[in-house]
Amino acid sequence: MVHVVHKLPKRHKVLIIGFLSAMVGIALIPSEKATASRDNNGKALEVGKRYELPVKVAEKTEQLTELDAAPKASSNSDNNQAEFQFTDHQVKPGDNLALIFKRAGYSAKTVHNVVSTNAETRKLTKIHPGEVLSFASDGNGDLAQLKYVLSKTDTLFITRNGEGKYETRIESKEIEVRENAATGQINSSFWSAGISAGLSERQIMNFADIFGWDIDFANDIRKGDSFSLIYETFFVDGEEIGTGKIIAAEFINQGESYSAVRHTDGDYYTPEGRSMKKAFLRAPVNFKYISSNFNPKRLHPVTGRVSAHRGIDYAARVGTPVVSSGNGKVIKASYDRLNGHHVFIQHGGKYITKYLHLNKRHVKNGQKVKQGQKIGTVGSTGRVTGPHLHYEFLVNGVHRNPKTVKLPKSEPLPKAELAKFKPVASQLVAKLQRNRELMLAAR
Repeated sequence: MVHVVHKLPKRHKVLIIGFLSAMVGIALIPSEKATASRDNNGKALEVGKRYELPVKVAEKTEQLTELDAAPKASSNSDNNQAEFQFTDHQVKPGDNLALIFKRAGYSAKTVHNVVSTNAETRKLTKIHPGEVLSFASDGNGDLAQLKYVLSKTDTLFITRNGEGKYETRIESKEIEVRENAATGQINSSFWSAGISAGLSERQIMNFADIFGWDIDFANDIRKGDSFSLIYETFFVDGEEIGTGKIIAAEFINQGESYSAVRHTDGDYYTPEGRSMKKAFLRAPVNFKYISSNFNPKRLHPVTGRVSAHRGIDYAARVGTPVVSSGNGKVIKASYDRLNGHHVFIQHGGKYITKYLHLNKRHVKNGQKVKQGQKIGTVGSTGRVTGPHLHYEFLVNGVHRNPKTVKLPKSEPLPKAELAKFKPVASQLVAKLQRNRELMLAAR
């Protein structure tokens, strides 16, 4: 290129050099002053100066800050609700609601407005000495909120709304359920042993009810008998507030062990899944026919007088076996001229069955019997017109028709339930046994 230019005439060389110089001059002339973008409102940018540029993330941050503030505002509102300045007034003997409100500085009209709000506020009319009503006033001296502790778990709040009317809400604390255990050995009575083990009266009665079908707690208890149980204990805010159901229990009576485990249906079963409630046979004898039904106004066949027939007569041959209709204990096995040979059996604390006019008795007073066990034979002893069994069924001392009385259920757990029950029962029974062994070791 340089070689070609060198051969050109002098005038052409001058023109080329001039053209190139002009182009260089144009390139070096400064352009129009630079202006900022619209983000800088058209202001000129200065060389060497740092500028802050807006970033979209900042907008998101602002939004997050607002969202975070929203719950705080709600929380502040709740705090304002909880920041009432309460004045406590304890209920004194002889107090009524009007007197308490008057002492707190509120009118009879306020009492009426509060109590007539709903069923919850009417509970205030049943306050007892020692309880506390907590009052909070607004800026005008009117009742803004009333607080009344209903129980260890529930508190009633009565609050005046913006319309001047009262509204109620009950605040309930969460109850924590824990397992607790107790063991004991009998020296004098089951009752005193239960008290010594730290059980409440209600727990002692519940324990006796569970095993009442198998054990007579009045007569069967012996010194050296022992018991163990696992039961629910309720806590609120870490403080024990009471006890609940018995979860599992064991009783050693005269060397024989009885165990019961509570299932999810609320009933108690043996570790094998058999109900602790023992069923009764509808008829304790194989009979030919019923010669006389349950009839409170029956005409007596011998005396001819109206005399209540409080049982059922099952006609059968003399010598036909009579069996106990359920597990229990013989409380009477005797003879008299009206009933002939007779046997009375107690089943737990609720039921008694009676078997009259027997030919022979096969049990004695105080003897334990199982369901279906032979207790005698059909006869015609006492005041009768022919051989039969007179059978009576009493519930809490009241005669009921043996044919129609509702009998306690005793069906074993279904297979599906049994599969769930047995592993749990095994663990609980093992705990009971360990507790009993620890008690014996400690002694």
